[in-house]
Amino acid sequence: MSGRERVDDVLLMYRLARTGGSSALLRGLALRADGWAGVVDRTGTVLQAVAGNSRRPGHEAASLATRAVRELAARGAGSYSLDTEDSVALLLPLDRAPEDRGPVLALVAPGPLPAGLATLTADAVMPLALSWATESVERKRRRVDLAESRGREAVLHLLMTGQLSIAHQVAGALRPKLPDPVRVCVVECSGGQRDEVARICADVSGGRTWIVRCPVYARHLILIMPADEEPEAEGPGAGRTLDLTVAGLVDDCVVGVSEEVRLPDTATAYQQAFHALAVARGLPGRHSRFGAAPEPALVAGAAGARWADALLAPLLAHRPRRSQDPGSQELAATVASWLAFSSHATQHLKIHRNTLAARLRLVGELLGLDLNRVADQAAVDLALRIRATPALHPPSAGGAQESEDLDAVLRTPGFQEWAVHQLGPLSQAGPTGEETLRTWLACEAQLSPAAVRLGISVPGARKRLTRLEALLRRSLLQTPSARHDLWLAFRAVDLAA
Repeated sequence: MSGRERVDDVLLMYRLARTGGSSALLRGLALRADGWAGVVDRTGTVLQAVAGNSRRPGHEAASLATRAVRELAARGAGSYSLDTEDSVALLLPLDRAPEDRGPVLALVAPGPLPAGLATLTADAVMPLALSWATESVERKRRRVDLAESRGREAVLHLLMTGQLSIAHQVAGALRPKLPDPVRVCVVECSGGQRDEVARICADVSGGRTWIVRCPVYARHLILIMPADEEPEAEGPGAGRTLDLTVAGLVDDCVVGVSEEVRLPDTATAYQQAFHALAVARGLPGRHSRFGAAPEPALVAGAAGARWADALLAPLLAHRPRRSQDPGSQELAATVASWLAFSSHATQHLKIHRNTLAARLRLVGELLGLDLNRVADQAAVDLALRIRATPALHPPSAGGAQESEDLDAVLRTPGFQEWAVHQLGPLSQAGPTGEETLRTWLACEAQLSPAAVRLGISVPGARKRLTRLEALLRRSLLQTPSARHDLWLAFRAVDLAA
């Protein structure tokens, strides 16, 4: 090989490393050697490799490279060459520091090696080492980012399930401190924009907001913001709060914001923000705040607390037969997640769909309910929300108390007033609005059967419900959906009638 050819080969190796990284450089070496090239650690584990050719399959070449690495370690050598009947394995360390235990470049080629190939392999060590070091740093950074993202997701899950003290403990290792009171903001991003929008939110908020990538919806960011957030004094968001700033700065970004709540009520605030998001999609400013509306759990009163205790008693008293089976708290968290997210609960809880189905069957058997019916779903949803409101759900007093049924709870004056407030906006939709909603709920919130019963097409039914979302300021078609609240409201007004 002439000096000019060697310079050209070295320049090619650097160009491959710069444009395609270590994988491109290894591929170039394998093609030049008509063999196999890879990076192997000192135990013989192949970290990265380019497959061999038909004469020397990749698994055979990797096996020969592993054997050569073990002999290298046994001899305590820096580099090594192993010759067999038809192949040569050449090993060169990527880091020449003394007592190095780092990876080595392994080249397996048909023997004997052609002239200049060993020199070319040695020349490739430097660009490969640089690429490998850069990629290693990037891999570590991604692992750190993933660990932080999973940590924030875990804190959000703990807040959603009411485990406040553990959430504070986990959050102590991250930044910032969990605020209280809070507003929850859901930001819907265009495809592929979520990381960039998260960076913008972090910059604009000055590090005061908890930013979590939603584990259920791949385009959503969940922001837990201090409720006392002051508008920006200067910059692009001057005079506006974070949610308005994000909606203004990011094109095609839709933002929904909850009311101010205490930190233990984060789950309620998330559902409020999700409903506001459904409204914001139809607004020119792509931003909406949840309209003031009382929670049904807040108007249930003592009668509602007694009814919730009676309904959930078999679930809360459940003891698993085996230690690996879910207990009462885990079952309650599972059904709460499923009522909020439907089939997406598998992503929220990180469980298999068969596991989710088995747990829901068990919950249905314990409560004596059919969880495929919206009516029974609404009852369990309301009972869980009442149980999750400690200030309004004091421990039961001593002595026997008469248990209530759901209809008795829905007949109370507070619930009647709440129901009228919930259904009031339907007057703007005319008679078809209430008919569409009642039919949809009677068909267990399924579009196709509702469309058949209404005598319209499925797209037509979807358009009607989308218009009703804007009127009611609630999400209907996407979970978390207001279908449970609407069923309770219709049942309450029917009882009054």
